[in-house]
Amino acid sequence: MPADLDEKTARYGEMLADALAAAEVCVPAGTPLHDAAVECREMAVSYLEDGRHFREADDLVNALAAYSYGYGWLDCGVRLGLFSVPEGTDLFTT
Repeated sequence: MPADLDEKTARYGEMLADALAAAEVCVPAGTPLHDAAVECREMAVSYLEDGRHFREADDLVNALAAYSYGYGWLDCGVRLGLFSVPEGTDLFTT
């Protein structure tokens, strides 16, 4: 049975919002790595906002794509060690 686009889009939007709430920049301020962490976070926030805009316009395909891109930016930052996340979280591919 194919995934329900509306349900999946809502779920991905919630996952991205939860991931943003959980991830904290953990590299020292004033370093290039901190700048990279800030940029990753800004991109994730921007894609979350874009996804919400598309969802309000009933454009679920682009909303889902935006949420997925935002999640990718944040997940990459976690994998690179730019963010700390709570122990045992299943929000990231750590």
